[in-house]
Amino acid sequence: MTQSTHPPVAIVAAEAPTRTKPSHYPEPFASRMAGREKRQLGDFFGLTNFGVNLTRLAPGAVSALRHAHTKQDEFIYILQGCPTLRTDEGGVQLFPGMCAGFKAGTGNAHHLINETMDEVVYLEVGDRTPGDEGIYPDDDLKALLIEGKWKFMHKDGTSY
Repeated sequence: MTQSTHPPVAIVAAEAPTRTKPSHYPEPFASRMAGREKRQLGDFFGLTNFGVNLTRLAPGAVSALRHAHTKQDEFIYILQGCPTLRTDEGGVQLFPGMCAGFKAGTGNAHHLINETMDEVVYLEVGDRTPGDEGIYPDDDLKALLIEGKWKFMHKDGTSY
């Protein structure tokens, strides 16, 4: 009997492998993602149209640099803890059961910050639209999605 190369039909999300590379950002930005752990559930199941991550933020950790996408919609759903959602409008504390969505092209930059002493756990969902760009208003960084991989550069276009 040969062993199947297909992923199982269902798993306990918290038992999925963690992403081996903590961040796709170049330095000095990657180290700012300390305390963030992602389990790439969409990749685990071989999904190609959208990604799903089960993400954990330790106290003091952030979900990402504050960013907006030109073509990718994003959605988050809080499972545990009370992170602060920072957008162009300011900050709002979220609680388990709350969700937020970020429509592509609005330019409203966002991220989560765990300003509490408790762990935060949430689901994040994003599509994988080709040609997407990531805009980072607080940092000298921009990102282009090229052939499914993020390419990071300075805002003036020079590479990291």
